[in-house]
This record gives sequence, C-alpha cells and structure tokens, in this order.
Amino acid sequence: MSPASGAPQRRTLIAGNWKMNGRRADGLALAEDLARRAAGSAAGQLACDLLICPPTTLLIPLGEALAGSPIALGGQDCHWAEKGAHTGDVSAAMLADAGCRFVIVGHSERRADHGETDAAVRDKARAALAAGLTAIICLGEIEAARERGETLAVVEGQLNDSLPEQASAANTVIAYEPVWAIGSGRTPTVEEIARVHGHLRRKLQDRMSDGDRVRILYGGSVKAANAAEILAIDEVDGALIGGASLKADEFWAIAQSCG
Repeated sequence: MSPASGAPQRRTLIAGNWKMNGRRADGLALAEDLARRAAGSAAGQLACDLLICPPTTLLIPLGEALAGSPIALGGQDCHWAEKGAHTGDVSAAMLADAGCRFVIVGHSERRADHGETDAAVRDKARAALAAGLTAIICLGEIEAARERGETLAVVEGQLNDSLPEQASAANTVIAYEPVWAIGSGRTPTVEEIARVHGHLRRKLQDRMSDGDRVRILYGGSVKAANAAEILAIDEVDGALIGGASLKADEFWAIAQSCG
C-alpha cells in the first residue's frame, strides 16, 4: 500500500479463506508450515498481519498449532444469534471461544448459495462485534452488473446495508471481491480496483468518524504473481485470498509482497 502523504497508516492484512477445503492432517501441516515461517521471519516480526480462516472442523486443532504465532485465526461465517435452535450453524461467541479473532461475513458464495441478504450480513457482523471479533464484511458485483456499469452502485448499496452501526476501524474490515474474479484467474485492472477502493473509502469516511482508518482488502484471483502490484494500489490495505492460501509457498510469497 502506498498511502498519500499525511494519510493514516493502516497495517496490511493478508487473509486466507480456505473455504470448504482441508482435513485434519493436511490442514495442520499447512498451518504448522506457515507458523514456522512466521517464527523465522525477522524474529517473528512480520511486515503485515496474517490471518487464516479454515473450515470450522479445523478451528480447534489449528488454534492449538498457531498458539504463540503471529498468525491469527478466523471463521468463515457465523450466525446472527448468540445461541439457540439453529441446527448446523455456529455462533460468533463459539468462534471466539475456539480462539478466533476474526470472522468473514457476507462472502459472495454465502450470498449466492444461501440467499444471504445485506440485512442478514449486517446482523451477522453485529453479532461478531458483540462477541469481540473483527468482522470482515465482503462486497462485490457480479459480471452482469459490471458490464452495465453498476459496480460502484452495487458495492455502495451493499456497504450501506451490510455495515452495522457499531462498526469502527478497530472491529471492522471491508473486503471488495468482484464475484466474477473469484477463482476465475481474472482480475480487474489496477485502475478499476483503485476506483472501487477509493469510492468505498469516501463512503466509509461519510459513514464513520474513523472511516479513514478502516482496512479495505481486495480479493479475487490474488496470487504471488500479481500481489505486489495489487497491494501497491492506493486504498488497498491487504488481500482476501482463496485458492492461493491453500499452498504454503504461494501464500507466504503473497505475504512477503507486503515488505
């Protein structure tokens, strides 16, 4: 990230979303590999914050594997209720109890596969904040909206309706992930990413007293080959990474792009 002179310093966040991938043996091996690399990096002093969000089944063993490591643990989703008759769901309080510090809410795959609305995402983010977690709120347009020139309107609407009133720079991260770029190998141009992130920054500043300090991540086919270019864009404060986070060498190379 290259903040303008006088702009607040926002520490870069590199987050890995493992999605529905990983069993105990390979998940532990990957987490332990990353923890070893982090421990050996300049006496454990990393140039950015690192986060991994594995499947729920791996949270407890990975939390133990990452104990004492600078790598944070996060969940991929949470319910808006603290507890109750919600078979198959996991509450934000449960994630915190498992050692999580973050949780992703509103990922486009949740919005599409489970019909999650902006209102549902807002309620989940509110629950995350109440449980002491940092909410990573995902926004992004489908390709048809992009082709119609509606990208800014779509992400602005999602931001307005998904951001809870309790949100602050200390407990909220925004992730812009154009739906058409996720897993496709395609990314927007540098100019397109800068345009969207700049627009989101202005809207956050309008909405929040500390909106200039909220981290805005980019996600969608981020890999070692393009990470440095993306992370150098103004108002890009890190990356939310899917497939590349499942490979230790690739994920670590992306993290090294922060330095």
